[in-house]
Amino acid sequence: MTRAALLVVPASGKGRAAKMAGSTAAELRSAMSNVDLLVASDAEGTLALARRAVEDGVDLLVVLGGDGAAHLAMQACAGTPTALGIVPAGTGNDLAKACGTTSVDDVVRGSRRTMDLGRLSTGTWFATVLCAGFDSAVNERANAMRWPSGPRRYDLAAVAELAALRAAPLVIETESDIVELDATLVAVGNTRCYGGGIPVCPDARADDGLFDVTVVSKVSRFTLVKTLPTLRTGHHTEHPYVRTFRARSVALSGDNGWVGYADGERQAELPLSMETVPDALTVVSMTSV
Repeated sequence: MTRAALLVVPASGKGRAAKMAGSTAAELRSAMSNVDLLVASDAEGTLALARRAVEDGVDLLVVLGGDGAAHLAMQACAGTPTALGIVPAGTGNDLAKACGTTSVDDVVRGSRRTMDLGRLSTGTWFATVLCAGFDSAVNERANAMRWPSGPRRYDLAAVAELAALRAAPLVIETESDIVELDATLVAVGNTRCYGGGIPVCPDARADDGLFDVTVVSKVSRFTLVKTLPTLRTGHHTEHPYVRTFRARSVALSGDNGWVGYADGERQAELPLSMETVPDALTVVSMTSV
């Protein structure tokens, strides 16, 4: 039997997590020897409760919420024996998708696996994708929107951001190369998807010790509009103005004012540097992540 903590972020999914809390706790308690119920009211409280649970030695920290809640919980679980389980109740739920957990039943039945994480020079961990440029501007807009929920929010935000589209200088430095170009966006993927299931780094794996980097060079609005539908299928990488490569470490800079977003959460303006840390996090998964 497992000692677990259930961390509920009631505001996730416009209150969806709050509605699911009772049934989720009941199902966990039927499978675990002990389940502590933790309820967070804001980001600061989510992180504090996650850290306290890990310090108390729980075997499993289950998060009922979205990518933002999972992002905060992994800051506490990374580099520790505590496994992270995710019951998706947010907008994008990209980390839950990467782990294949769609419900509390999946968390109960799933296997424990280790996955790589990205670690920023600020010390912050991320599990899915760090992006900057057009896509981070879309994130900023989507996070401010009240309607609609789910992936459609990102689609509408992308259309709105097209009006302000412009390329900007970007320098990408890896352990083996330096790339300088005028770019529209860059995505550094530990896993494949961001924005509610968009496979921006379609070949990324969280168990190979490498980031997959996708960079879009200067393009017109018309060209980007034509490309956007292919983002849903991962075929955008076939376009000549899209470049992909792999690296263990990535530093992004440039006189562009871009803001980096990781796991859908705002980080900081460029410059930003990051490295892969193999097997940094134990997760409950229904897939090979």
